[in-house]
Amino acid sequence: MGASPDGKGNGGMGSTSGEKFANGTDLNMDIDEDDDVFDELVSVQELGEEFLRNFCRKAAVSFFNQYGLVSHQINSYNDFIKYGLQNTFDSFGEFVIHSGYDPSKKGEGDWRHARVKFGKVTVERPTFWAVTGGNELNMLPRHARLQNMTYSSRMKVTVELQVYTAKSVKSDKFKTGREEIVEEEIVHQDNREIIIGRIPVMVKSELCWMNEVEKSDCDFDHGGYFLIKGAEKIFIAQEQISLKRLWISNIQGWTVAYRSEVKRNRLIIRLVENSKVEYIKGGEKILTVFFLSIEIPVWILFFALGVRSDKEVVSLIDYGSSDSSISNILFASIRDADWKCRNFREESAALNHLDRLRKETRFPPEESVEECLGKYLFPSLKGFKQKARFLGYMVKSLLQAFTGHRKCDNRDDFRNKRLELAGELLEREMKVHIAHARRRMAKTLQRDLYADRTVRPIEHYLDASIVTNGLSRAFSTGAWSHPYKKMERISGVVANLGRANPLQTMVDLRKTRQQVQYTGKVGDARYPHPSHWGKVCFLSTPDGENCGLVKNLATTALVSTNIVKSVVESIVDTLFDSGMEKVVNDTSSSLDGKDKVFLNGEWVGVCEDSLFFAAELRRKRRRKELPYQVEIKRDEHKGEVRIFTDAGRILRPLLVVENLFKLKAFKGKENYAFQPLLDKGIVELIGAEEEEDCRTAWGIRYLLTEVEGKQPVKYTHCELDMSFLLGLSCGIIPFANHDHARRVLYQAQKHSQQAIGFSTTNPNIRVDTLSHQMYYPQRPLFHTMTADCLGKSGFPLGQNRLEPKPELYNGQNAIVAVNVHLGYNQEDSLVMNRASIERGMFRTEHVRSYKAEVDNKEIQEKRRKAEDIVNFGKTESKIGRVDSLDDDGFPYIGASLQSGDIVIGRFAESGADHGVKLKHTERGMVQKVVLSSNDDGKNFAVVSLRQVRSPCLGDKFSSMHGQKGVLGFLESHENFPFTTQGIVPDIVINPHAFPSRQTPGQLLEAALGKGIACGGSKKHATPFSTLSIDAITEQLHRAGFSRWGNERVYNGRTGEMVRSLIFMGPTFYQRLVHMAEDKVKFRNTGPVHPLTRQPVADRKRYGGIKFGEMERDCLIAHGASANLHERLFTLSDCSQMHVCQNCKNAANVIERTVAAGRKIRGPYCRVCQSGDEIVKVSVPYGAKLLCQELFSMGISLKFETQLC
Repeated sequence: MGASPDGKGNGGMGSTSGEKFANGTDLNMDIDEDDDVFDELVSVQELGEEFLRNFCRKAAVSFFNQYGLVSHQINSYNDFIKYGLQNTFDSFGEFVIHSGYDPSKKGEGDWRHARVKFGKVTVERPTFWAVTGGNELNMLPRHARLQNMTYSSRMKVTVELQVYTAKSVKSDKFKTGREEIVEEEIVHQDNREIIIGRIPVMVKSELCWMNEVEKSDCDFDHGGYFLIKGAEKIFIAQEQISLKRLWISNIQGWTVAYRSEVKRNRLIIRLVENSKVEYIKGGEKILTVFFLSIEIPVWILFFALGVRSDKEVVSLIDYGSSDSSISNILFASIRDADWKCRNFREESAALNHLDRLRKETRFPPEESVEECLGKYLFPSLKGFKQKARFLGYMVKSLLQAFTGHRKCDNRDDFRNKRLELAGELLEREMKVHIAHARRRMAKTLQRDLYADRTVRPIEHYLDASIVTNGLSRAFSTGAWSHPYKKMERISGVVANLGRANPLQTMVDLRKTRQQVQYTGKVGDARYPHPSHWGKVCFLSTPDGENCGLVKNLATTALVSTNIVKSVVESIVDTLFDSGMEKVVNDTSSSLDGKDKVFLNGEWVGVCEDSLFFAAELRRKRRRKELPYQVEIKRDEHKGEVRIFTDAGRILRPLLVVENLFKLKAFKGKENYAFQPLLDKGIVELIGAEEEEDCRTAWGIRYLLTEVEGKQPVKYTHCELDMSFLLGLSCGIIPFANHDHARRVLYQAQKHSQQAIGFSTTNPNIRVDTLSHQMYYPQRPLFHTMTADCLGKSGFPLGQNRLEPKPELYNGQNAIVAVNVHLGYNQEDSLVMNRASIERGMFRTEHVRSYKAEVDNKEIQEKRRKAEDIVNFGKTESKIGRVDSLDDDGFPYIGASLQSGDIVIGRFAESGADHGVKLKHTERGMVQKVVLSSNDDGKNFAVVSLRQVRSPCLGDKFSSMHGQKGVLGFLESHENFPFTTQGIVPDIVINPHAFPSRQTPGQLLEAALGKGIACGGSKKHATPFSTLSIDAITEQLHRAGFSRWGNERVYNGRTGEMVRSLIFMGPTFYQRLVHMAEDKVKFRNTGPVHPLTRQPVADRKRYGGIKFGEMERDCLIAHGASANLHERLFTLSDCSQMHVCQNCKNAANVIERTVAAGRKIRGPYCRVCQSGDEIVKVSVPYGAKLLCQELFSMGISLKFETQLC
């Protein structure tokens, strides 16, 4: 990386020592002609450290005000609606539908053909049809949530349909070049705008109604998600390999590839062994090209592109050094070309050879060889000689990699990756469904092209439901179209939005995912890479199979969007103004000493002085002459300048050290907007590749630090704050840099997202299946940079008049003592103060919703059987109690329902009961009843039950440092130890939790919190810039406490003074969603599976507890055979069967006639034809079932019986 605080890292843009000013400033940095550059160091010191620190904080606040945390999702969707949707339809081009050529239906006249073309696409805002008023109403996200509808808008497209007849007419060959030409006569023409489907709308995007309102439904809602049938769905950003560069690889042999998104444009040069004898390795190496599904010797392709001699080819490759191994490869390649095509150097012989190869392919292209080379081989370069030059450069790159002078490309480097967001993913899925709709249209339209049929309007053929249902199905199931395999679908693209707390919602929206073929060993894909620095959090990743594959964006990371085509063209003009020259269309002139310039992987020109050229471009970007998302990379080693304007690159803001003197104009201002900082070049957005050329200081103090006896380090950029390198959930952990990484990961990835907080501020107009709310959520005592910068400004009481973002923290400040308490807090368990809990500490409310559907009357009338019609209502029920239901079938508000009660009453006309019953362990008070209808034409009801839960034994809690534990004992207030001030702790945690876990951060948090509670002014616990131990202890000492946070306490039971000092302080604790009431499982006897007669599994179905293989092994190890027999037999599926002792077969109980004509019923062996010698044995019912199933397959089991 370029980030090096001591200056030992890779410095300054790869410039050599002769390219610097006298004071060490690199030429490649921004040099304003009218500003004095040599005052740079002085000006930074003049501004002062305190001012610069405040500026960094205010710049971060303005950054979050402008971009928020989910801008990458919303911007990508907006870009798709503005430009991507139209491009998707334009990519289909003209569609010709030929007649069916059925001779029996020809009639008079010629065959008719049709031509269909898509035109302009328009998207309306979301609306829905109101049956009562008979008009359309604006659909808001809350309507979609409550009515289980999809929040979507109509797409309209202009479609042009031409029906024509085609005739072959003789023509003048001297004028047209053909003896016959096809004349078209248009029979019917239609041009109209039709509805082609509905596209889901992202909440808070430009299409959404909530984009314009001042106050949204929920204060914590930032949008960025979709509503599909009432469920909130999000896109997880997909990491895809970038196609915008030459790709050199040696995984399966040495290859260099020009990879285009269009498959036909792809070209691969491979270094292969040309063994004269088959099956023998180690032959000479030759260069061969794979293009348009054919294999071509590279020399033949050069001559096909107009090169006239071998010497010219070698000069185009321009390897530079006389390496014998390279010469051997080139000679071998010439011999291979000679062997495959003797006279390829003659005029057009190489082209004829290519034409022959092209025709031999399975699906040869329609175009001629010249057209194929012009259209598909490096389509951005127009001249054949330019193409030959680029081919030579590809060969040179491959040979350099082969000899070790150039590195192969790394798949895991973020410079080679792009994030696919809503725009790219929706475009991919839309193409699949539009292609499906076009195929369906072709089939139905073909029938109407016969003479006896009339062509109807185009909307009869284009089915809008294909696109609507296809997108809805993809969102609902999560099976998204594969990036390059046509028929396959992948999972992990769409996920449900987590609503446990607002932090989980934000973290879900900032996730990224890397798709791998299998989840086993995937090389280095799981490991952190240096290019993750500042772009992806190096801690926030799940443990388990997705470890390292699912990541989270860093706090200040942005994702670039596509730059419009017209702007890209203006960028090319700017490149020419800055010193770039055109690529000459010949193969004789030399490019020695000139560096190549690539724009999004396409070769656009060359430049003499790449150092000055890159510096000039950066200067123009900082002056708004280039878009701020443009990434400029100068690669001195490869002799390239690479410029990127494409979507999906991760960018992050950094201070430009050169331009910090411009801050003098900002002195005295309270708040800054972020855009002016970008426009003035004080802050710029840096991408993964450009960051390799930067020397980044880790903070303001590194800019001002001078190392004795050494020249001051020349930094080009500076971080806003080190904690912004972490993800959102990591950056708010106090003293995270003092904790073991695994504990920080637990907190960031698990505990913070399971903590019960206050998920939304609009619970009254939501009906979530399960939601939790804490009664008295609190803000922590400490502050972190991330929480402060995301907060609201202008708040008088907060630190620096900023209110920290409260919804990121979900928990309460508890007084925690580190002590053993009667052995009840062993092994991570906690002892809590009963009085604190009775006062409302950690009290939460749980709301669970139950849903039932019935068909509405219009659909019911179409049904034939009246008995099948199901309606809501109260009826006598055999399956549960209906005491709390009103006549309409719904319980009254405030009704207390217990397990076994009917919560929604439904019955059919025939009297069948279809009510929804509360399962085992479910109970609650009725909070609300919602009756509504969805867009499928069904009426549905939702009843929400509320439960208030105070902490009880077995509930799970966690601090902010991954110290999780369950409640082991509720101790009375009077029995707890108390301090001399009379403070009694709320929680007592065991001291053994700290040494092996290595989480001193929690102790520091308690000590700092104690100082803050006593009026201390030092409140920040931001990771990487935390207070020193001395500052914390000094603050405590000034407040009148022991420096180390220890307190003298008295035993609550005896009143005696405890001899040892106890560490005590306020710590932020979270209550997690795992509660004993949801886990407790008990049963005496209950339902069994009808087939195996073993207890069912589900807890809510009053099922049994699984006794698995490992539990069985434990009992065997203990020798507890009687217990084992009882568990696996007596309490499971004990049954009896009869066995014949003569033939050892199973006997059946049957009714048979005996000699006197009497009928008797009893066991009888059909094999022995006897009822004697039959014994009754006890077997598991599963064994008896297996015996009968094998018997049905013709396999008989013999049973050895023994008296016991």
